[in-house]
Amino acid sequence: MHWELSEEQELFASSLREWIAAKFPIDAVREIQSSGTRRTFDDALIGEGWWGVGYDESSGGQGGGVLELALAAREFGRAASPDSGWMAAALAARLLTADELAAQLGGTSRFAVAMRADRIPSWSRTDTDGARVSTTVRNVIGALDASTFLLPVVGPDGPAIARLSASEANVAAENVLDRSRSAATVTFTDASISSMSDASAFEHIAPLSAVLVAADALGAAERMLELAVEYSKQRKQFGQLIGGFQAVKHACAQMLVTVEASFSTALYAAAALDAALPDAATTAAVAKAQVTGPVADLADSALTVHGAIGYTWEHDLHLYYKRAKLDRTLYGTPADWNECVAAALLDEAVELSR
Repeated sequence: MHWELSEEQELFASSLREWIAAKFPIDAVREIQSSGTRRTFDDALIGEGWWGVGYDESSGGQGGGVLELALAAREFGRAASPDSGWMAAALAARLLTADELAAQLGGTSRFAVAMRADRIPSWSRTDTDGARVSTTVRNVIGALDASTFLLPVVGPDGPAIARLSASEANVAAENVLDRSRSAATVTFTDASISSMSDASAFEHIAPLSAVLVAADALGAAERMLELAVEYSKQRKQFGQLIGGFQAVKHACAQMLVTVEASFSTALYAAAALDAALPDAATTAAVAKAQVTGPVADLADSALTVHGAIGYTWEHDLHLYYKRAKLDRTLYGTPADWNECVAAALLDEAVELSR
């Protein structure tokens, strides 16, 4: 199956690609990584309306849904964009009230879910009396720029989402393989909870994270394929272009197969979440496992085609290589997500056998 985008979706993706190329070309991305001015990218997204794509207009958004968010993630992956704040906001949106979402889309508040990014988003028990809480959460994406943290807790009335001001937390930056993304360890020590809300929407966070990371990996894969093909048409060995070597041809062909398969897998999973299909969560798990794993392998192939120059800081390939490697483990490894797929299929088999 090959997934096809509508003309409107194609226009959105191409427009965002052109905007990123004009405002944040790869040299600007390198500068942001060196200077640590992450919010420059988020502020530009907010100021020019891209931040609101994927959210209902009644909340101050630009319309669209998960598929539009996935298309944006794909473009950010293609450009190695510093999008941790955007990703954190997208995952937090499902847990926000209407007023909170409007504040986030307007840029006056920044929310981040206090959950680990090195595993599948799941409920990690943190007990509270409803007024104060103490805990430490590592590997929180977007934590450095958050104004409010959403912490899953178990309070007097059961599971809930606690709101805590960033001023109540100690946020310590972590080193991340992909420098276009940021993460931090967040520590709450007897921190005061400003409010609590129902936790039922938390179940939507895992499949959404799977789809957005898969889409990001797709974008990185598309760009690495382009770089590999371009380089194979320039580099000569033994008096001829390396693109004429059978081994290089096979490597690029396999990379193309990975890109094409990843395109349909990731974007269909996003559309399935939009449509609230019964198996949407399983489809998202398949996308995370079957896109980010092969794309990480594609990164190795692209590096092999480039040879020694691909390892250098001056060449752009390493930016996408690192991004693909982080995407493989971000919010759960392929092995972890394959376990989810297997569990879902076994449950379905048990139901059919009854």
